[in-house]
Amino acid sequence: MDQSDQELDRLDALLHALPAENMPMTLSELNGYIVGVLACPEMIPPSEWLPHAWGETGEAEFPDQQSAEETIGAVMAHYNSVVEAITGSPWIEPIYEVDPNSEEVMWEPWVDGFTRAMRLRPDAWSRLLDQADEETRATMIFLMALQDINTGQSKFADEEIDEIDLEAPDLIPNCVATILHQSRPELSPRDSEMGPGMPFKAGPRPGRNDPSACGSGRKYKKCCG
Repeated sequence: MDQSDQELDRLDALLHALPAENMPMTLSELNGYIVGVLACPEMIPPSEWLPHAWGETGEAEFPDQQSAEETIGAVMAHYNSVVEAITGSPWIEPIYEVDPNSEEVMWEPWVDGFTRAMRLRPDAWSRLLDQADEETRATMIFLMALQDINTGQSKFADEEIDEIDLEAPDLIPNCVATILHQSRPELSPRDSEMGPGMPFKAGPRPGRNDPSACGSGRKYKKCCG
């Protein structure tokens, strides 16, 4: 079951209540991080990935036991919600931040969270990159290229970065669907629909400004998105 806006707002507030000097994750970073944890070819226990949500130190510094229980419970509820979303549909809807001034969709925090999860198991991701089909390999390289753009280390020209910046929010769900089919086939809802050994290619996902397929007449981002 998808989390309600109220539940997500509460999780966002709990994350913001953590000591800012420890640089805790934002809601968007946490969402990308949890998706990265679940997409990893190796299982990662909460005892290992959870402390990184609290910040670079790994110390949450909760003011009291009640705050600790509430915050950990909210993070784990979001984790379970993402698990249900992944197993129920080939597409997940990333939680992106939006610039309040320009209303521009900011994919960077989400990608930063996802790649931080990848760093928990670098050898496992390296093996997947070596063994994956061409589509999955290209997808993984694209996500790492997005992180290079985020950190200012990209070798793309400014014009290319501007184009990627516009397309990235709609491409990221395709990337996740493709990677999951290779890294965690038991979570892939499409796995049972395909014969063994058949390659997987994520099909086109509706654009955020495309008409919704449900026939409501609204844009995808305002309806089914």
